[in-house]
Amino acid sequence: MSDDIDAKTRAAERAERAERMAREGQQAMAEHLAAVKAVDERTVRLRALRLAKEAEEAAERAANPPAPKRGRKKATA
Repeated sequence: MSDDIDAKTRAAERAERAERMAREGQQAMAEHLAAVKAVDERTVRLRALRLAKEAEEAAERAANPPAPKRGRKKATA
């Protein structure tokens, strides 16, 4: 009779452990997906900032072209 009780107790413990592991797995997956989403959002934001900066720099270069370089005169012999 105690074997039946021990078997039932072990089975209940295994079931509880399986449920706990499933809950923890779902929580870990949710945390992982949230982290991935945050990285994606930051990437989009930073890309937009970089492209805006590059466009501003390109417009500035177009408005103010660099002065032409003066070449050195060749020595005549």
